[in-house]
Amino acid sequence: MRHTTPCAHEHLAELVGAVQGFEPCVDQADEWGTRLASVLERGGRLLAAGNGGSAAQAQHLTAELVGRYRDDRPPYSAICLSAETSSLTAICNDYPPEELFARQVEAHGRPGDVLVLMSTSGTSPNIVAAAERGRARDLRVWALTGPRPNPLADAADEALCVDARFTATVQELHLVALHILCAGLDRTLGAVPATTRSPAASGTRS
Repeated sequence: MRHTTPCAHEHLAELVGAVQGFEPCVDQADEWGTRLASVLERGGRLLAAGNGGSAAQAQHLTAELVGRYRDDRPPYSAICLSAETSSLTAICNDYPPEELFARQVEAHGRPGDVLVLMSTSGTSPNIVAAAERGRARDLRVWALTGPRPNPLADAADEALCVDARFTATVQELHLVALHILCAGLDRTLGAVPATTRSPAASGTRS
């Protein structure tokens, strides 16, 4: 029986194929970065959440904002709801599982803040519930998902949807989108040079 998971060169071929249709997502992620800059500069906050690998990417995003993406700039308020372990366990213990992130959105979110939600399937109930709570609280809800149609894309104000067959491919391009968002934000804030410099010159680190 042939294995259904793409391996080795097949994995790369899946990614290359998905990249061909990724161009609209590039423009959208860059625009999000520009708009997020104005939110953060006036004292707004970014909240982010996801499950599993998407939780790690949500934490990656908030770390880039509180720390820095590339060049030095002021830190900005960003909270990864997936990383709030005491809150997560308390909410799971006392409330339905759909409240896992939605209750945190209600606690931390303010009108005009940005809520970034990631789900490769776009069907995770706790992420969809967070989107609905965010919109009810007048946050700007941006979703990163796999192919349309899906409930999260429908629940969000805007969605960046990667057209790919496999979860891994979707996650890989979500990370590209997050880096484009961060670069667009830094460009808008005047923190990024116009041309790429060598790692030694730019202070790039792992």
